[in-house]
Amino acid sequence: MPEFDSATLLAQAPLSPGVYRMYNGKGELLYVGKAKRLKHRLSNYFVKQQSCLRIQKMVAQIADVQLTMTATEAEALLLESNLIKQYRPRYNILLRDDKSYPYIHISTEAQYPRLSFYRGSKKPSGRYFGPYPSAAAVRFTLGQLQKVFRVRLCEESYFKNRSRPCLQYQIKRCSAPCVKAITDQAYTKDIADSIRFLEGKSEILIQERIAQMEQAAEQLEYEQAAVFRDQIEQLRKISQQQYISGAKGDVDVIAGRVKAGVACIQVFYIRSGNSLGNRSFFPKLPDDSASVEDVLSAFIGQYYSAREIPLDVIVNVALTDHEALQQMLCLKREGRVRLGTSVRGQRAHWLEMAEHNASAALQARLQSKASQRDRIDALQEALALEAVPQRMECFDISHTMGEATVASCVVFDENGPRSRDYRRFNITDITPGDDYAAMRQALMRRYQRLVASEAVLPDILFVDGGRGQLREAQMVLEQLAIQGMTLVGVAKGEGRKPGLETLFVNDRHHVVHLPPHSPALHLVQQIRDEAHRFAITGHRQKRAKARTRSTLEEIPGLGPKRRQSLLKQFGGIRGVFNASVEALEKVPGISKKLAEEVYAVYHPENNS
Repeated sequence: MPEFDSATLLAQAPLSPGVYRMYNGKGELLYVGKAKRLKHRLSNYFVKQQSCLRIQKMVAQIADVQLTMTATEAEALLLESNLIKQYRPRYNILLRDDKSYPYIHISTEAQYPRLSFYRGSKKPSGRYFGPYPSAAAVRFTLGQLQKVFRVRLCEESYFKNRSRPCLQYQIKRCSAPCVKAITDQAYTKDIADSIRFLEGKSEILIQERIAQMEQAAEQLEYEQAAVFRDQIEQLRKISQQQYISGAKGDVDVIAGRVKAGVACIQVFYIRSGNSLGNRSFFPKLPDDSASVEDVLSAFIGQYYSAREIPLDVIVNVALTDHEALQQMLCLKREGRVRLGTSVRGQRAHWLEMAEHNASAALQARLQSKASQRDRIDALQEALALEAVPQRMECFDISHTMGEATVASCVVFDENGPRSRDYRRFNITDITPGDDYAAMRQALMRRYQRLVASEAVLPDILFVDGGRGQLREAQMVLEQLAIQGMTLVGVAKGEGRKPGLETLFVNDRHHVVHLPPHSPALHLVQQIRDEAHRFAITGHRQKRAKARTRSTLEEIPGLGPKRRQSLLKQFGGIRGVFNASVEALEKVPGISKKLAEEVYAVYHPENNS
């Protein structure tokens, strides 16, 4: 390849702001950069002694450089961020970001508005609150709203076809507007209060509930007063969890750390004076030479290119292009934005918390297995997920011809299996061999308990099976009003050979086939196989216990010592099964009547 003519490029480059794009001989985009003065910035690349090895390698591959002039440096920064997100050049710092952030959506125009988890462009009419840092944060807030105001979360199709209240009504998480268990006026008031809660007006709601409680007590309506008392207690609890001292308006607090070629960015979200939580990001670095300032500048440009920008953005280090970044944010927001670094008082405390969390997350990242993270990233891409899955659960059913049915639940996160979170379920009261009913029972028991205890829900729910098992999972999540969870049915391939699995994602018609060498498929196989191992181990234990002990334990008058004598005398349960009444009677402690009862248990056909 002929050497690139840098002299001609520099002679033609203007002194105006703009963006430059560097390509190799194959036409692949190597790098996108912005500059206040293009000529001066480009000249830095083509010097004889280049100290940075990464830039040396990149410059050696340059075959073409294209320039785009802009009116201001802020416009150049905005264009650079958009191009990086679109093309993801090899030598740029890249934000491995989610496609969109989750919101809470209220369908205010409906007769009975619904609160729902929402991700994507804000096309449906109604009110939006957020963005929240994760799906778990949205589910937590929705759960709190259900407990206090009992508003509905169910899908329209589910809501319109109810003839009686669902489980949510029975556990006092919904007022059942579907069957007119609440008046239109009362439900409208609950929706209005939910909106005020999300707007950060919890204290106003508390004071109103106090007045209503006192009024109900004066009128001797003690049951209603108790309802208001419980709501006050719950509202205060939530306010304490979300309250941030000194917080006003909308603020993002951003702290960065870089170590051993790995970067971590921690973002704390404060909206309407309430904390919505925090989130860790791990941008992809082109080499080990990137500084915290470089990473933060690249992060801010890419992160806010497609997101709502708050009035205040606080970062933990002074940025070299601070003015340009602030102007870019103002341009994007179409309004004022304060990009701060030197803060005092309470804001300095927020920044310290963000730095501490960034350091801890970075250390955990460095200690975790890189291959596991790569497989999770590949799974996100393969399933077209909006966000990187933080927690995954998988269910499997094991039995022998319907006997001793056991369901397993295994849990994985970015560090691999979380064995302390594994659970088994002994399945009862179903038709033996009905895998669909077994799956439904296990899922209902698992997630009803998690919802009731406000525990963390998974981002992905795998079920070992095809369309039928997937449908059972969909029905359970609909009944429990759980939103924002991706469902995946893992169906075995032809001949049950590994590598031929079919994935059904969210519905029976969305089918995904992954190549046998896919890291994403390897992760799915690992999770599925672990669920199968855990289920079959539990099944064998239950079956062995049932075959050796349970039948004897059910016989009245046959205590532990007598059972032990029988098993020792006949060498196990099979010997007891084959023994006659006379042989049983000879065992010390076994009377004739008891021997007949034992014999009758194993030979009911001979029992007259």
